[in-house]
Amino acid sequence: MTNRFRVSSTLPRRLEELGLRQEAVLRQAGLPIGLFNQDKIQVSTEEFFALYRGIADASNDPAFGLKLGTEERVERYDPIKIAALSARSFRDAVERLARYKQLTCPEEIRLVERGNECAVQFVWLLAHEKEPPLLVDVCFAWIVSIGRRGTGRPLNPKRVEFERTSAHREMYEAHFHSSVKFKASRNALVFSKADMDLPFATYNAELLAIVAPQLEAELTQQLAQKTFSEQAKAILKRLLAGQRPGIQDLARELHLSTRTLQRRLTEQGITFQRLLEETRRELARHYLLHASLELNETAYLLGYEDANSFFRAFHHWEGTSPGQWRVLQKNSQPTTQAHVGAA
Repeated sequence: MTNRFRVSSTLPRRLEELGLRQEAVLRQAGLPIGLFNQDKIQVSTEEFFALYRGIADASNDPAFGLKLGTEERVERYDPIKIAALSARSFRDAVERLARYKQLTCPEEIRLVERGNECAVQFVWLLAHEKEPPLLVDVCFAWIVSIGRRGTGRPLNPKRVEFERTSAHREMYEAHFHSSVKFKASRNALVFSKADMDLPFATYNAELLAIVAPQLEAELTQQLAQKTFSEQAKAILKRLLAGQRPGIQDLARELHLSTRTLQRRLTEQGITFQRLLEETRRELARHYLLHASLELNETAYLLGYEDANSFFRAFHHWEGTSPGQWRVLQKNSQPTTQAHVGAA
């Protein structure tokens, strides 16, 4: 997986419009002053996080992330956002964002359903540190903005969950028009399932027919650079958000018959169960390192019926318990610098 984020070319202009000088942001971030002059602005995960820390430091405005994530001018939407806005429903829009996001960065947008709720989470796959709070604000405001514009109504999450300590509660409650939970085990926007299925007034089949094939072609080209098992694992990671995907689910996502998928896996010398187990192991390690989830919540996200089943599987993989493994890994990690030095 390539550790490169494609930064939108509209970001420098938005910063200037909101009163921030580009040079001040880049200086605070410890990034090259000429970064925004590149034709294609690309940075690593570490540099991307440093950029958003720099924005927070330079602005000194607790609402800046919410402002930055709320783009009212549709003409500035990139093809991925246009595809989302042209979708049939809010759920379809978020699923398209999640699918096409793979084209621009090593980041996932996950929908985790439980009961009558659906949580939207952003997962930074190659991060070795917590994402900056301002970046979380931008992402959450962005999702809500698309939902409100698409549905044409004041779409609000049931609640907003932040891992951070309590600060500016009234500001967040006023923006999202919902309750805000601090010191949560995850960063998440939680919607009702009914709201996720609201139709989009901006649904445009003709526009979608123009934009989506190009994005799909880019995605196919990108996936072709991965082995078949890597492609399958990437899909399973998306399907494993609180679900228990079967081989039929994977076949459907790959646009293959179950029999053809079975044959392809056999050619790779792997069974579906082993592929699923390897995917769960990779996800388990990621959740334990980069999230503050309770162990039973991690078990749920990996599709296990109960925590004990997860504990047994993890002990088989790593030779120790999930809790002990997490402590050992965190103790062995070097301290991450707050800023990335200029290249």
